Amino acid sequence: MTARKPAPPADAVAADAHWQAKLAKLRARTRPTVALMICDDEDLKKAAATARFLEQQAKEAAEQKPGDTASQAAAKAASEHLAAAQAALDEASVELRFQALPRSDFRELLAAHPPTEEQVDKGYDHNPDTMAPVLIATASLDPLSEEDAAQFLAEWSQAEGERLYSAALRVQQTDRMDLGKG
Repeated sequence: MTARKPAPPADAVAADAHWQAKLAKLRARTRPTVALMICDDEDLKKAAATARFLEQQAKEAAEQKPGDTASQAAAKAASEHLAAAQAALDEASVELRFQALPRSDFRELLAAHPPTEEQVDKGYDHNPDTMAPVLIATASLDPLSEEDAAQFLAEWSQAEGERLYSAALRVQQTDRMDLGKG
């Protein structure tokens, strides 16, 4: 059995500047956010992907020939081409942003949308059919209503609707902590 250290006096802890600084950082943390980028222009997506690939190749070639000015110039040109392709893609895209809800709010949302018997048999802890539009609207940092979310889920393809719901759900499960070296 391991003996526990006695707790330090509360007034000593309160006076500890290092602890107060840590506590201030912990209290100032923001909840996690994720972004979902939506772009219907396949040509722009392909152009950006190709530019990303070509930039990587050009950088690798330049690293293999550090003194070669032609390789360095090609790498720079490839980076500029990627920047232009990415800017065009960004311009044509719509970004939806989602933020994690406070833990108690998310638990209430889960409780308000219990799974059906069939969903329980499949291992679900909530009913995604009823919870999806509510969670999407509630977690959205954009003025996205439940009605908008329900419309998107109904009209978009199965895969796109699942990506939308997944973005709102995934941010609830985002972990930004590390156990460190122990």
